[in-house]
Amino acid sequence: MRSTASILVACLICAAAQAEQPNLAATSLGEQSTSQWRIGVVVTAQGGAVSGIVATMPVPMDWPEQEVKIVGEERSPGTRLAYRTLDQGVKQLVVSIPRLAAGEEASAVVTFAVTKHEIIEPAETAGLSIPPRPTRDVAKYLRPSPYIESTDSQIKSRAATIATGKTSGWESTAALFDWVRENVQYEFDPDIKPAITAFKAGRGDCEELTSLVIALCRASKIPARAVWVPGHCYPEFYLQDASGAGHWYPCQAAGDLRQFGGMVEERPILQKGDNFKVPGERAPQRYVAQRLSATNAAADPAVKWILERVEE
Repeated sequence: MRSTASILVACLICAAAQAEQPNLAATSLGEQSTSQWRIGVVVTAQGGAVSGIVATMPVPMDWPEQEVKIVGEERSPGTRLAYRTLDQGVKQLVVSIPRLAAGEEASAVVTFAVTKHEIIEPAETAGLSIPPRPTRDVAKYLRPSPYIESTDSQIKSRAATIATGKTSGWESTAALFDWVRENVQYEFDPDIKPAITAFKAGRGDCEELTSLVIALCRASKIPARAVWVPGHCYPEFYLQDASGAGHWYPCQAAGDLRQFGGMVEERPILQKGDNFKVPGERAPQRYVAQRLSATNAAADPAVKWILERVEE
């Protein structure tokens, strides 16, 4: 008969062995690269004195595949810097300039070192499923967003047709993703168009392709959201594994290379999400853009936004 001590030791060994087993349904991180980015603003009182100037802009924040450090800061005397996070998806740099005399200029620029990791797709996908009861933080990515009409009857009907016969959440999402890449031709457009416009026209750029993938996913009860990097965006979708744990997986809606469940993207992530409540804006915002306001101005000040990679 085994002693209590030997049973305890056996249980501890078993628990340790289980803890060492990797979750094959989760993504893993691969090679990394680090780059530096200067982000900020230059304001000039070109038409007269200006006071109460506040400029806001998105800056990189930490994500599982991204680490961010501030390595430099340049600002004019009297200029104040602060940071705030909106809806856990975007970090803003808030620049406050008390007053500028006519013709005077003030600036604030922060340099960030951003380490990005390659995301490696999961080794096991058969057990991944659509979460039946997502948490509140995840469920918000099932609702429509600006330009993402996931409740449109045409999008819902097409999503149901595409996913028919698929046996797992992974297969269903892959079918929706591949349908967009096969049926919507990439075509650059300086104006953002709704997902339903790209659906009907059969063309769009990374904005519209991303929106349509997200809309089809949400119409199929698959949480999905937009990820924004300088000059580009792509979707992420959310599934749960056999244990009930949820995971976010990236995919590249635009581009020649099919990236689904994994991602090679060196540019820094500026925000994740596509439906933000932004201070100073009445309507929900798809993307938190740069914004400048002033409480008292003889004329609108000139503004130059800075978002540039530091050349090595």
